[in-house]
Amino acid sequence: MTPENTTDPGQSPQPESGPNSQPNPDLDPALAELLAHAQKAALQSYSPYSGFRVGAALRLSSGEIVTGTDVENVSYGLTICAERAALVRAVSQFGPRIRIAAVAVANLNQAASPPCGACRQVLAEFISPDAPVLFPAADGLRSMPFSAILPLAFDMKLK
Repeated sequence: MTPENTTDPGQSPQPESGPNSQPNPDLDPALAELLAHAQKAALQSYSPYSGFRVGAALRLSSGEIVTGTDVENVSYGLTICAERAALVRAVSQFGPRIRIAAVAVANLNQAASPPCGACRQVLAEFISPDAPVLFPAADGLRSMPFSAILPLAFDMKLK
């Protein structure tokens, strides 16, 4: 079976124009910078099956910015979302004591892209409850504190 919407992994897709690719003058400059990193990461997306190109950028409490992009698999359940890809990269690069101060998500398809439930739960291990999470919503960019997008995260206090 050949997918209808394929992208050659060797090609860098160009961002499409639209509300998620344009600077927002009302956006906090630090979040605007983070969003630009997420948009750049989305250009590296491996999404030959859905064509849904997503990037994420994490600002760590140290000030470092770490990005990730979605990596699809023919078995959709094995696809890695951009947010988790960025988190795995951050832990690999800076160690398990990292803390996330802010998150930005971008897609190049001009569609709503809040972090999925799995990404929210994985982020919960490393993020401050008041950290802003910026993502494209149906009505434009939305910024919410992490505690608002995952109010009842699974929690296990290890002794």
